[in-house]
Amino acid sequence: MINCFNYFRKNKSGKYQKPKAPAISTSREGSSKHMSNKSPGVDLKVFELSQLKTATDNFSRSLKIGEGGFGIVYKGVLKNITFNKKKEKRLVVAIKMLKQNSKQGHKQWLAEVQFLTAAEHTNLVKLIGYCDVDGERLLVYEYMPNKSLEDHLFSGKSYPLLPWILRLEIALGAAQGLNYLHHGLETQIIFRDFKASNVLLDEEMKPKLSDFGFARQGPAGDRTHVTTDVVGTKGYTAPEYIQTGRLTAKSDVWSFGVVLFEIITGRKSLELARPDGEQKLIEWVKQFPAESSTSIRLIMDPKLRGQYSPEAARIVVKLAGQCLLKNPNKRPEMHEVINSLENAIHVSRLQRQSKIT
Repeated sequence: MINCFNYFRKNKSGKYQKPKAPAISTSREGSSKHMSNKSPGVDLKVFELSQLKTATDNFSRSLKIGEGGFGIVYKGVLKNITFNKKKEKRLVVAIKMLKQNSKQGHKQWLAEVQFLTAAEHTNLVKLIGYCDVDGERLLVYEYMPNKSLEDHLFSGKSYPLLPWILRLEIALGAAQGLNYLHHGLETQIIFRDFKASNVLLDEEMKPKLSDFGFARQGPAGDRTHVTTDVVGTKGYTAPEYIQTGRLTAKSDVWSFGVVLFEIITGRKSLELARPDGEQKLIEWVKQFPAESSTSIRLIMDPKLRGQYSPEAARIVVKLAGQCLLKNPNKRPEMHEVINSLENAIHVSRLQRQSKIT
């Protein structure tokens, strides 16, 4: 198994100790191998390729639920397996198969295994296990039946309308996931690829961050940033990171601001079919100051007309703008983002109750 502790080295400052990353254990049916005896391990299963073939009807095209540069994701069913400390007779899972002979893909596969075996949070997708045999590399995750935030925002009539408060709750859960990466582990982790398609939704529409292949250890000690090759998705990557290769947690905050404006407006970060001046979402919204009620109405998703609290909308629009400040040091920390979103949800619920009464 892969040693993941290079991701979570001890902070040498001695000023504030974060919880230690859990030890890792890998298990096959009837056996277990512990990688460390320092703390209870995350039980990561090692699957045989034959098990995953059976689970997906030999990787049937009819069970394909996603595809990207890394490879293909299939829906599968595992039988008689323990998950979340419960014995499941039948467990629906998502199985990501990496393209063969992909060096970059293997690097991301390795990073994802390393990360998800050492991190656990309600707003991060759970890794159940992996398979690495005969050149085939696969990851097995909990299945997220409600697809992604991107699907719900931009797939038209294929999905029911996301109500205003639910949008805010999804944004809040995603923010809590990012805050955990930035501040909840012994060593800071920067996601580097936060976008709506990487926010998956469970059966209760609770959000979970996914796809950690680009996750990177943040600066340690007195360092202010890490310098690394620029990766991410066009339209979501912070400008200072693109220009200099200097990466900080505030790069994730920028990406969050972009997604927050997508949630508010119902528009994608880049839409080349729109008229000039409207193709880049963050350039378009700059025309509409958050202080103006008229501006708020003009940028809100028209499908939400009559649903949202103008006061809450103003809070969220202002927050999104702060996340997109040019100077990364002036952008909020994720715990501040959480506070603002909780306030917006509270205001929205109060207005809804006042309408009922």
